[in-house]
Amino acid sequence: MHVRVRLDGARPRRWQAGLLERIAGMPGIAAVSVEATPGPDAWPTNAELLFRLESLVHGLPRLGSAVLSPTALDAWRQAGATLDTAPDLVLDLCGDVSPGPTIWHLAYDGRLGEGALLASLLAGAVPQLALVEDGRIVSAGRLGSDLPGITVASHDDALARTVTLVMAALRGRIAGRSGPAHGARVTPSTIRPTLAVAALSTRALKILARTIVHRLYHLCYRAPHWRCGWRRLDGPDLIDLGRHPEAGWNILPDDGRRFYADPFPIAFAGSTHVFVEDFPHETGKAIISAVRFGPAGPEGPPVPVLEEPHHLSYPFVFEREGSVWMVPESSAAGTVELYRATRFPGGWVKEATLLSGVVASDATLLEHAGRWWIFATVRDAGSGAPSGAGSYHDTLHLWSAPDFRGPYTPHPANPVLIDPATARPAGRIVARGGALIRPVQDCSGGYGRALGLARIDRLDPEGFAQTVIGRIEPGPAWPGSRLHTVNAGGGLEFIDGSARVCRIRMAGRA
Repeated sequence: MHVRVRLDGARPRRWQAGLLERIAGMPGIAAVSVEATPGPDAWPTNAELLFRLESLVHGLPRLGSAVLSPTALDAWRQAGATLDTAPDLVLDLCGDVSPGPTIWHLAYDGRLGEGALLASLLAGAVPQLALVEDGRIVSAGRLGSDLPGITVASHDDALARTVTLVMAALRGRIAGRSGPAHGARVTPSTIRPTLAVAALSTRALKILARTIVHRLYHLCYRAPHWRCGWRRLDGPDLIDLGRHPEAGWNILPDDGRRFYADPFPIAFAGSTHVFVEDFPHETGKAIISAVRFGPAGPEGPPVPVLEEPHHLSYPFVFEREGSVWMVPESSAAGTVELYRATRFPGGWVKEATLLSGVVASDATLLEHAGRWWIFATVRDAGSGAPSGAGSYHDTLHLWSAPDFRGPYTPHPANPVLIDPATARPAGRIVARGGALIRPVQDCSGGYGRALGLARIDRLDPEGFAQTVIGRIEPGPAWPGSRLHTVNAGGGLEFIDGSARVCRIRMAGRA
């Protein structure tokens, strides 16, 4: 297949060069060429000033949004000049190519071009990206960010995820898979958004004011400071209730110098323990700890049971073959590891590497229809950045294996979902009324802002589909700004969410 990429040759960006390299290296691609004449004048110069200011104030690198020299495209221009065949597909990144059956347009919230993406982010939206061919949506997804409100970070995350979606759609086209079935045809507007200089200047001033408040806040408080809530189950659980229980939640106490998050309870050998991410604020690197629960609640503070040189969290524990196994998140190491307890709740030994070379968050295992499945959100490892690019929260990948130890095979439709509101796992998948319910993190307004409940409608080696059937937010029964995980086991149910802890202890107080 010969793919031609239409881009603005007067203002090429790093994400575009990376996309060209990724396409050229894809099996089934015979040639890549560029159409790099200057594009429509829709990118205000003060947008670059805004990006530089944000990068300086927040200490953020410029990734995909970084502007390259026009000469960076010379190799692609020369390669295209030697081709004497018409392209099989044109990928239009500018929005000025007439629609046709072999033309792919990028539409952000129904408008074409990168300027439309910036306009959506400045409006505080979670952009919807659609890849459109002759009025038909080939692929679509919602673009999340780990730092919503910081335009340059949100923009870079969205560009990385744009590359993810385009590459997945190209793989599907080469393999002969059609895009999703959407009943209505769409015609994205070619009217480009107006980005007013005054609006961008006002935003720059707000950044400076917000940064001062942000730094003062962090001088006084430790944030985020997660906490775990628990209750005994003597009736419907949170998934059946679809809301917080009337009686509220008990809090797993901490000393204020560390927080506990990602609670996973399990009953084994006559006792119930809950495993948590144990995050000391001073070190900034989490370990896995566990605490036994008795009739009156936790029997002391959580005790460390597993530590590695890298950060560990989300201790997904389960019982099989008379042993307790754990798959903690180890995304900082680029792996998903399987451990076994030799002296429960401690004595953890590594038994297998389930996945490698992947920045996977909150790996969640499920046994279904004779196979084992791993659900996890994944950063784009092909971006060239050491830890990948794009949001940690918005892109769901699946793998399956005949045994929980592996070997695991990636789903051919990966990523099966791009949506910060419904992609990232939030606890064990449970069976209810003949259906599988998957807790998900709603990160559309920031990390772990609310808990969603999604019914899995399809899960097989050819496809995946889910429907969101509920959403639970923080509120009077769970004060704070975030709600992140739900798990049950041993007659107990746990959730977690964030609070804040004062760094300065008043004289005379413990």
